[in-house]
Amino acid sequence: MGGSGGSFPSNYDPKQLDKEISSSLDATKKAEFESKVSAILNDLLIQFNQRDSEKIRQRLEEIKKNIEADIDEGSLYLNFGGSVKKHTYVDGLSDIDSLVVLNDTQLADKTPKQVQAFFLEKLTEKLKNVKSIIGGDLAVTVEFKDGMTIQLLPAIKTKAGIKIPTSNGADWSNIINPGKFADKLTRTNTALYGKVVPAIKLIKAINSQFPEKRQMTGYHIESLAIEAFKSFAGEPTTKNMVAHFFDKAKDFVKSPVKDRTGQSIHVDDYLGARNSDYRKGISFQLEIISRKIKEANRTGSVDLWNGILGEL
Repeated sequence: MGGSGGSFPSNYDPKQLDKEISSSLDATKKAEFESKVSAILNDLLIQFNQRDSEKIRQRLEEIKKNIEADIDEGSLYLNFGGSVKKHTYVDGLSDIDSLVVLNDTQLADKTPKQVQAFFLEKLTEKLKNVKSIIGGDLAVTVEFKDGMTIQLLPAIKTKAGIKIPTSNGADWSNIINPGKFADKLTRTNTALYGKVVPAIKLIKAINSQFPEKRQMTGYHIESLAIEAFKSFAGEPTTKNMVAHFFDKAKDFVKSPVKDRTGQSIHVDDYLGARNSDYRKGISFQLEIISRKIKEANRTGSVDLWNGILGEL
């Protein structure tokens, strides 16, 4: 009357069973790894998204009021050309950049450097709670005491459209289209289920930990992201997209980016010509991160991912 419920089938293969069990354990470990890394990245994104939008609005309005107070004719308005408009702003890590567009004012026939000097004078006189106000080649950078940084790029409105300074700041550029790049980034983000913008925020955060001479600008990162994600064909998770960016950007960064949208004439002028030492240095930095991500994913190491994210 002995039962046969505990017996193995006649074609039982112990090695095959061991393989199936091992595969099941590997799948469980991989799922746990993916879940933990995803939770870490999501927590960081929640922190990044808790920026003070109202404070940004108030400060930009104060800047606008202080500059236009001494303009007798015409008008002045601010046009977001940067990370706030594109939703890729990361508090404390990326600049809030705005075009200060002059329309039929007494400044419109001045050179970019003369307009910048006017901005510097008026903001230094009147703006409060400021740590520093500095004029660069192209923009005026205002750093507030709480760490918020705002860059102001002079621009003029003509009948044909908006012009910004050329790369040396000596003259005005050809016509640009400030909104077109943001539209292109939005389309790229939508095509990949809204995962591009979160990935860019994390990429900017990692970039902020690089040595200063190996950091990219926010606009450059966004431009590289659009190029990199043209070839993305994997599962659209934030983790996978961050990995894909560093894998592709390490090669793309060696050549100048061509902005075909007309947002700006300046994408990565600051890196010089193709294969410049500056470009090679940043490429090397990106490759280090790419290799670390691949090793973390290969070994299922959450600690390695935490190391990549550093002090964020």
